[in-house]
Amino acid sequence: MTQVLLSVPPAASSSFLDLAKKQAHRFFACHDPVGKKLGSGAGSAHLIHAAWQAEGNGKPFADWAAEEKRVLLHAGGQSRRLPAYAAAGKALIPVPIFRWMKGQRLDQTLLDLQLPLLEKLLDRAPSKLRWLIASGDVLIWNEDEIGPLPEVDVLCVGLWNTPERASKHGVFFSKRETPDQLDYILQKPSVQEIQARTEGSLFLLDIGIWLFSDRAIELLMKRSGYWKNGQPCAPSQCDGYDLYGDFALNLGSNPTTRDEEISSLSCGLVDLPNGEFYHFGTNDDIIASSLALQNRVNDQRRIRSPLVKPHPSIFIQNANTDVSLSSENRCVWIENAFIGSGWRLNANHILTGIPENQWQLELPRGACLDFAAIGDSDAFVVRFYGYSDVFKGRVDDRATQFCEEPFADWLGRRGLSLRDLGIAPETDLQSAALFPSLKRQEISSDLLTWLISRSPQDDPSLRQSYLAAPRLSAEEIGAKANLKRSFQQRESLLIDSLPLLAKHAQRSVFHQIDLAHAAERFASSPHELPTETPDPERSLLPFVHDQMFRATVSRLRKENVQAYETAAFEALSQAIISPFHGNAQTPRNTSMVDQVIWGRSPARLDLAGGWSDTPPYCFLSGGNVVNVAVDLNGQPPIQVFARVCQSPHIVIHSIDLGVSIALNTYQDIAAYAQLESGFAIPRAALALAGFHPDFLSKPQFVSLEEQLNAFGGGIEISLLCAVPKGSGLGTSSILAATLLGVLSDLCGLGWSLTDIGRRALALEQMLTSGGGWQDQFGGIHRGLKLLQTRPGLEQTPEVRWLPEHTLSDPQNAGCCLLYYTGVTRVARNILADIVRGMFLNKSDVLGILDTISQHAVHTARVAQRGSYQQLADCVRQSWILNQALDAGTNPSAIQSVLESISDWVAGMKLLGAGGGGYLLIMAKDPHAAALIRQRLENDRPNAGARFVDLSISQTGLRITRS
Repeated sequence: MTQVLLSVPPAASSSFLDLAKKQAHRFFACHDPVGKKLGSGAGSAHLIHAAWQAEGNGKPFADWAAEEKRVLLHAGGQSRRLPAYAAAGKALIPVPIFRWMKGQRLDQTLLDLQLPLLEKLLDRAPSKLRWLIASGDVLIWNEDEIGPLPEVDVLCVGLWNTPERASKHGVFFSKRETPDQLDYILQKPSVQEIQARTEGSLFLLDIGIWLFSDRAIELLMKRSGYWKNGQPCAPSQCDGYDLYGDFALNLGSNPTTRDEEISSLSCGLVDLPNGEFYHFGTNDDIIASSLALQNRVNDQRRIRSPLVKPHPSIFIQNANTDVSLSSENRCVWIENAFIGSGWRLNANHILTGIPENQWQLELPRGACLDFAAIGDSDAFVVRFYGYSDVFKGRVDDRATQFCEEPFADWLGRRGLSLRDLGIAPETDLQSAALFPSLKRQEISSDLLTWLISRSPQDDPSLRQSYLAAPRLSAEEIGAKANLKRSFQQRESLLIDSLPLLAKHAQRSVFHQIDLAHAAERFASSPHELPTETPDPERSLLPFVHDQMFRATVSRLRKENVQAYETAAFEALSQAIISPFHGNAQTPRNTSMVDQVIWGRSPARLDLAGGWSDTPPYCFLSGGNVVNVAVDLNGQPPIQVFARVCQSPHIVIHSIDLGVSIALNTYQDIAAYAQLESGFAIPRAALALAGFHPDFLSKPQFVSLEEQLNAFGGGIEISLLCAVPKGSGLGTSSILAATLLGVLSDLCGLGWSLTDIGRRALALEQMLTSGGGWQDQFGGIHRGLKLLQTRPGLEQTPEVRWLPEHTLSDPQNAGCCLLYYTGVTRVARNILADIVRGMFLNKSDVLGILDTISQHAVHTARVAQRGSYQQLADCVRQSWILNQALDAGTNPSAIQSVLESISDWVAGMKLLGAGGGGYLLIMAKDPHAAALIRQRLENDRPNAGARFVDLSISQTGLRITRS
């Protein structure tokens, strides 16, 4: 598990966990010593030392550090250029819901969006790299899979970018012939300097993400003064030490400056080829970055809101607004605020923390207002400032800007002087006590207008009110603000917005947010559920989202939920089945009197991407799966035999189960949804093949007997599934597809493999067991392949075959072992739980599914490169992801098996939904494979456990006639 250490402003330090709704065992927050400017290097050292002191329980530092990997996030700066979020820290900036992304929470913060990538980087890093330091005001968006990272002391993560953009940040340089090795670092070099160095060098933008070994962290703490005699310590004096301006310049093969100890650290560079950089450091950044994020996707299939035009630069969240806004109102940010009908807005506004009011107020262009709660009563500090202000410079300097004009001019227009305010001339603007602390009833429209107007009236009473009020500086607000009061107002406004969002769900982002999280908020409120419900025939996915949201709210309120859940699952099922209702042509007998139709299919081993093929996830996002079709012990394990018999009935035999049944009526066939009736798969397959009037395009028979007489006789079907139930090899779906293929051949239906696979998906819905498309397509198509679908209700995978030599070459073939664990598990309940999470857009479920889908594409690329070890690592990562989605996939009975062979394994995965069944083991080498066989054959965990020989199927589904 990864722990997150945050450096936050003083006001947020003691209450951070409550404010951010984070768990204490995963998050630790503190602030730099008040009055000291530590810099990013010493600030990191202070944070590590404070966390160890608070949570180490007296353990030596090395023991504490080894317990888990840690992310250090710097979010505690003064935020001079973004005052509205100075007190809470930029990591807690509320970020608007992206109109193209599912599973976001209405209360999401920049921290919530930052962490997935940071944790993924740490997860993919070697064990030596256990520390990651990141900037709290930067969001890096990366949808690509992250491959294994190099084992070095310091790993710098960068982005390809322009010299113009890079010149405002740190820049990593590497030699062109060794792009993954850091040569040196420069801080904010000019465009000309960057260009001059590119003849023999490559450069990457420093995005503020660095990974460190214990040795590198120790050196950083030592140089910062926080290390003595082999242990962290609190220095008596620290003059500040910067990670980027001091420590970093000593890194690389040819460092800019040289500190022998630091320069001896091994350094690596890794780029995020398609990563995107979003800065939240200034007023303009917060709007520009939010706007760029909203408009980064133009694919209308991903934009769930019907408003597909470019998003305007107006952002309103957690707010009660009653103003009309137009295209003239550009760059407007309203958050945690009441903006009444008496307000008139212009452009370039940041409006935050504003309490309920009846003010009549016209804001000039560039005017910003922030109301910081102060104390436990109804008092606020009114912070007024300009959109482009930087809160920097001596107050007596004409160059110092305030409210977008020289500070001296702002004073003069109001008849004020520094003497009146008691501010010394050398005072920095950040430390100037300018902002009045007032009770809510003391704040008037006239006073606010006087403070922000470009041409304020000369009103002695307003001037006296301002001078008489206690005043705080921007720096003091950051330390003294009562964030609990501000966050309570934000929470109240968020909950009040839910009914309106839900009522207008078809025109808002409601159906794409994390509905489980929204339901928790809704259930605890007095609000009634909306009366309107989407039409399932016109708006399937909005309907299932709506029904599952209602079910969750009702469950939390201890009300009946069954009707809502049933409606959601039935709507999804009918959408998949309905294309085949009334679609089948009348079956006709194409066999000779003594012919047997013989179908046989391999099993499938899912290597990556499983669960991304499951509706409704694949309907919304498409799916990516890598799997391989295999024969077991030299034979395709799933076989179906069919022939025509004289009696007008359908007889089905299960060879492996040793049972038979005769179907004599349409009612017998229609019992497929009753799983207890037995032989559900063949019943449903027969219906899809046209042996039930519901599926015939032209029903013409009154009974099954009449139809079979016209067909030329009954049908005898024999099924053989030489794989134990709950194997994880996709046998049920592959059996269904094999039977459908046999019926197609027997009855002259002419179905292609794609037709068969799509009908197998419908068949599973007919059985109410659900499921995805990868099992049947993985079995009926030969070999190793990447299966991909696009978003939409029609899921027809495109098959891309991958080179098989990575698995089949003699030196590797013996390393791939298939082991039946003897433990069985039926995936039906697990499937329902995960599908329920898909319906509700649960952020944790969708986040894992997105990663699973991306990982499948990465696995396909690895397979094309032909590296057995890298492919084994991909399989290992696939199972880690499966366990994140469903912890039950690795029960204790399986863990004991794995622990006994772990030293010899490069990658392993329980197949399918896991929890039992077959285990794919990729040994490190042939010798390791022999040791694994010996260990598990000599110490079998149960009577059924055994190895099964596997070989890659070169045929997939085969159908022949005798």
